[in-house]
Amino acid sequence: MAKITFIQDDGNQQTVDAEDGMTVMESAVKNMVPGIDADCGGACACATCHVYVEPDWLEATGEREEMEEDMLDFAFDVRDNSRLSCQIKVSPELDGLTVRVPEKQF
Repeated sequence: MAKITFIQDDGNQQTVDAEDGMTVMESAVKNMVPGIDADCGGACACATCHVYVEPDWLEATGEREEMEEDMLDFAFDVRDNSRLSCQIKVSPELDGLTVRVPEKQF
């Protein structure tokens, strides 16, 4: 089980326990993390689970796939470290992962 910290735009933080094999988005929804709406349920068909991965974690979370890139076109304020949290699988290597929730996701 990995611990993942979600940091809101106002600086509030919430650390959740995330089960291996789940996605970061599923862990956020299960723990009612504000700003992670996941309207499509994790089908990579919206951008309501957009997060910014902290720079130290970019390599561990992997590269964006083409479909994820396409969906990020619908997100607000996309950056180099933008990811859809539904596309990041939780594994022991992600213990301590920190992501930021964009301001306009609320």
